[in-house]
Amino acid sequence: MQAIRIKRVYEANSETDGYRIFVERLWPRGMRKEDLKMDLWARDLAPSDDLRRWYSHDPARWEEFRKRYRQELCQKKEDLEKLRNMDNITLLVASRGELNGAVVIKEVLENWDQFRSFCSGTDDVSHGQ
Repeated sequence: MQAIRIKRVYEANSETDGYRIFVERLWPRGMRKEDLKMDLWARDLAPSDDLRRWYSHDPARWEEFRKRYRQELCQKKEDLEKLRNMDNITLLVASRGELNGAVVIKEVLENWDQFRSFCSGTDDVSHGQ
């Protein structure tokens, strides 16, 4: 079974992290590129600028953000498929809140068949993920 973790970029890396992927569009404030130990900056998987600004980490908008972000991710299935086939990955975020894009990516990877149905328009989004 694939292990998927989410960590803040400011946390120390560990051997158990596996392949470390930074999944935000904007570089973390105050961090030099050489200080972030990562294998990939997947900025194309991050929420669009418009969606990120609309959400603004407002918990009241979380469910709608999840839906809209999954719609965006439907256009990135090939990139997600590559991540899905890796054994051990850590999704890195700079944001403090626990409701962020990495959570949605993790849900998508862990529920791939449901995500594919969602992208095909056959998923009932009222049932959550």
